[in-house]
Amino acid sequence: LKFMSNIYESAEATLGFISSPCLTKVELRVACRGISDRDALSKPDPCVVLKMQSHGQWFEVDRTEVIRSSSSPVFSKIFLVDYYFEEVQRLRFELHDISSGNNGLRDADFLGSMECTLGQIVSQRKLTKALLKQGNTAGKSSITVTAEELSGNDDYVELSFSARKLDDKDFFSKSDPFLEIFRINDDGTESLVHRTETVMNNLSPVWKSFKVSLNTLCSGDHDRELKCTVWDWDSNGKHDFIGEFQTTFKEMRTEQEGKQIQWECINPKYQLKKKNYRNSGVVILNHCKIIKMYSFLDYIMGGCQIQFTVAIDFTASNGDPRNSCSLHYIHPYQPNEYLKALVAVGEICQDYDSDKMFPAFGFGALIPPDFKVSHDFAVNFDEDNPECAGIQGVVEAYQNCLPKIQLYGPTNIAPIIQKVASSASEEMHTKEAMEYFILLILTDGVITDMADTREAIVHASHLPMSVIIVGVGNADFTDMQILDGDDGILRSPKGEPVLRDIVQFVPFKDFKHASPAALAKSVLAEVPNQVVDYYNAKGIKPKCLSDYESTRTFSP
Repeated sequence: LKFMSNIYESAEATLGFISSPCLTKVELRVACRGISDRDALSKPDPCVVLKMQSHGQWFEVDRTEVIRSSSSPVFSKIFLVDYYFEEVQRLRFELHDISSGNNGLRDADFLGSMECTLGQIVSQRKLTKALLKQGNTAGKSSITVTAEELSGNDDYVELSFSARKLDDKDFFSKSDPFLEIFRINDDGTESLVHRTETVMNNLSPVWKSFKVSLNTLCSGDHDRELKCTVWDWDSNGKHDFIGEFQTTFKEMRTEQEGKQIQWECINPKYQLKKKNYRNSGVVILNHCKIIKMYSFLDYIMGGCQIQFTVAIDFTASNGDPRNSCSLHYIHPYQPNEYLKALVAVGEICQDYDSDKMFPAFGFGALIPPDFKVSHDFAVNFDEDNPECAGIQGVVEAYQNCLPKIQLYGPTNIAPIIQKVASSASEEMHTKEAMEYFILLILTDGVITDMADTREAIVHASHLPMSVIIVGVGNADFTDMQILDGDDGILRSPKGEPVLRDIVQFVPFKDFKHASPAALAKSVLAEVPNQVVDYYNAKGIKPKCLSDYESTRTFSP
């Protein structure tokens, strides 16, 4: 048993997948201090780029907004990253000075960087380190990153504010107001939740609406105090204070009941000095809308079916099925690698599929009657109904089909991806969470139609479907890793990026001696998130949310 668990652990380590429950989402906030000026006359216009290391390469995850004229910026952009407890996730924060008029990094000056691991930030909650310039010399500037773990509730809120009759702080024109919202933490510190854009020359601004998670806004606590401050923007970065007010999300929520909520914006200094002081203007909440984020279980329990399709590689590189060295050899007593992988993954998927009927296709073989090559033939040779009853039915169809076909080539998988995509696109038009398609491709080698496959995956990323590729045998699968967009963004040959990462690639050899559960766990780790991301992004709710929803307090 100990031996098994070691293999299981090493397999998980090689794959870099950890079962879903260990995965937490972490919010990172960034601030810098003491950034030296590029030229003495003006302050820098800083922007921080977050990069993550994967397979020795750095790739950009996200970047903050650019703050004009600031040597100690507090960025309002919040980075959302997945935290895997068992993995070392290396991060690099790069500070750039973006010359005005151009937000690109090409003309930007590099002001320094800081490297650390996500684990360091999470364990310290707040990490401050010097920014290192080229040649790893430390200057006077530093960066502080604060981490916060997201709890179960993923709901978002959409807010929009405006103001009236704000104090005029400018001599020759009217104030240029922007609004900042801070959350007051349990220890009395403040965290910036959102900074609006600046509305120029206007004492009654209407700011753009924005979305923020309830976790970010108030840590899920509707009674937590929020501090809102209105400033008059100044190009030199020395903004003038107009006034402030306190509120809670509970108070904001009453806007939903049709009451208009407004707060007097108060400048405490004026309140003390001026006799007839009323306020420095009024801030109005125009709308407050809660946007529910649903979980995988919400969709499954709401009646969403997982439609599972299998595609098997029958190319000649697998070896003659009559020869015991062949990956397709049918051994009287034990299943070959194709069958092992099929059963391990299929067993789990069939739990979510109510009719337990699985279409099974083959590719890369010459098929009867005229022995032409086909890349999407029904394994049961019934083109009108390629479905097999249960995983057992797929196994039988596979065993019956082998003696009748001739293994050939090349290894083209785009046709089968397109076939499933056409079913998924019919489903997409129902605009309901009815069916989500999973295509399991079992293949022994590197695919030959890489360009067409990339094109097909980019197209499929807009549809309710995911593709799981299991590499069988000992071939070099490096090219397959490219399709699994974990290292960066997969693009079609024309350069169009995938809308979401829908491909999961797993080499079966890493699991040869592990339990079938280990393989299935790793293969299916990303599927729940892919299902949720697809429907939430489209604004599609689970179908029939019954009493179940009101009792839900967890997230998968």
